[in-house]
Amino acid sequence: LRKYGVDTSQIIYGGERLGIYFLETGAVARASKVVYDRAHSSFSSIQKGMVNWEEVLKDASFFHWTGITPAVSQGAADACKEAIQVANRMGVTVSCDLNYRKNLWKYGKKASEVMPDLVAGCDIVLGNEEDAAMVLGIHPEGVDVTGGHVEAEAYRSVSQQIMQQYPRVKKVITTLRGSVNANHNTWSGVLYDGETLFKAADYDITHIVDRVGGGDSFMGGLIYGLLTYEGDDQKALDFATAASCLKHTIPGDYNLVTVEEVEKLMAGDASGRVSR
Repeated sequence: LRKYGVDTSQIIYGGERLGIYFLETGAVARASKVVYDRAHSSFSSIQKGMVNWEEVLKDASFFHWTGITPAVSQGAADACKEAIQVANRMGVTVSCDLNYRKNLWKYGKKASEVMPDLVAGCDIVLGNEEDAAMVLGIHPEGVDVTGGHVEAEAYRSVSQQIMQQYPRVKKVITTLRGSVNANHNTWSGVLYDGETLFKAADYDITHIVDRVGGGDSFMGGLIYGLLTYEGDDQKALDFATAASCLKHTIPGDYNLVTVEEVEKLMAGDASGRVSR
């Protein structure tokens, strides 16, 4: 983490072991598979009161959490809620990725029982129509999402329903992944701000190196874009989509591209020519 410039000063050490997962990388018609091994992990043993959130968030602009956190244990869900409440009091923008992972919810609670209370404290929500349905019980109105092609109105409908149920939410974002096969995906995204539905460019990713981390790199790019291009939601969305597109060409969890590389792709240069 330090190698990539991440501040590690607030890390708490403890627990029995680190959580891990196993990835079987698919190809062409064979899908990738993930096996989680998170039971009794250090992170799953976190409890409310263990983190001094006022200290952690004192200089922060954003607090981001994902649906994976409250899925691993009741303690993690409680600590997540505690962090959201402190961030709300301190005026820190709270964003979340709904990230529904059915194989992680093993401690006796369903996502639909835990997540709505957490989402209520969020300013920005990322998720697709499946996440909204499984986590929040929200379905697109008057649209069939099983036909292989989803019109923009489906995302407008889901976004509007999220904002109606959760008045604090100011922006809803959805990643648009079209799976031709395990190696070939199309990629884009939409952002709804309560009035306008912004749409990013469509990218054709024909030779995926590693799609794991695609959603996280999108959210990281979006947060960067919202802070850097303040007031320009279209440009923030474009940056997030381009950054995540490039992540598909890099093995591992981290998106190691530069801002200049992302902005070059945003400007329409997808040639891949050698930079000398």
